[in-house]
Amino acid sequence: MHTHAAQAPVARGGIEVEQAILLEGIRKTFGEKVAVDDFDLVVPQGKLYGFIGPNGAGKTTTIRMIMSILFADRGRLSVLGRPSALEAKDRIGYLPEERGLYKKMKVAAFLEFIAQLKNAPRRGLRRRVMSWLDRVGLADVAKKKCEELSKGMQQKIQLLSSIIHEPELLILDEPFSGLDPVNMHLLRELVLEQHQRGATIVFSTHVMQQAEQLCENIVMINNGRKVLDAPLEEIRRRFDPRALILELLEADADLAPVRNLSCVEEVKNTPQGATVGLVEGTDPSAAIAAIAAALPVARVEVHRPSLEEIFIEIVTGDRHASDVRAQNLRAALRDPSQGGVR
Repeated sequence: MHTHAAQAPVARGGIEVEQAILLEGIRKTFGEKVAVDDFDLVVPQGKLYGFIGPNGAGKTTTIRMIMSILFADRGRLSVLGRPSALEAKDRIGYLPEERGLYKKMKVAAFLEFIAQLKNAPRRGLRRRVMSWLDRVGLADVAKKKCEELSKGMQQKIQLLSSIIHEPELLILDEPFSGLDPVNMHLLRELVLEQHQRGATIVFSTHVMQQAEQLCENIVMINNGRKVLDAPLEEIRRRFDPRALILELLEADADLAPVRNLSCVEEVKNTPQGATVGLVEGTDPSAAIAAIAAALPVARVEVHRPSLEEIFIEIVTGDRHASDVRAQNLRAALRDPSQGGVR
């Protein structure tokens, strides 16, 4: 049964912050497949959250439940204080994973139509549409039919359709999929502009680097379950750097003096030198000093674990794991073609 929760403030350091999204104990199945299980989430208003995890993790299914496209088998939810996103649809912008436009409509007319569906003010609407088209370099296609545009252009138009009414909540499902680096950069700028305007933003991606570049808060999802939910800075502090990168003065230098240090767990050769894994709890600064004393090196620096490495460590217990499971996870975090329940 699909039940709901009324909106309640979320305490943050004694200050009450209203929640844009609340999920409690959400579960969704498709036949025998458990797509999302026992999922809790609070997204305070004005925050920028990233759902990350491999394709098939349950990110898209969760977003579709937030949007009331799918309904949970059990659990409670609220969106912008309402028991259903349908009751707050004019205040929400949504970019679905499956792209689609009204192909026969002209671009500017399509954006005006979508804005009117969302009850955006009609006064000055054409001017705002043209301003947005100019912002993304598409002012010259305003009178073209949507079907005449390239795939990349269509993606930008669909993004504009999700923000044209300046929503309070913006939900983007794999927004970077298929974009070239230039348009990825443009999209990041647009997302950050919406966040600076005050919008709450939730976006999903299987490419961890995109989340690292954008997010304040990270929600890691694997096999339908939330495995981590924390601010990005807290995640970086929690997963202490336990590796150093060495650039050697001599490419064939003997690394035995480094391997023999009590603070060193392992040493792996790299084309540039070596990666040194530290014993848990080791102070990186002390380790750097010990290595510099043991072996002449050109450079030593702390290796900060990426979100991908952190995800793999959470799931497998070892961020450097190289077994089949870890290899499959790495592939799923980089390959958009893998299937499964998203």
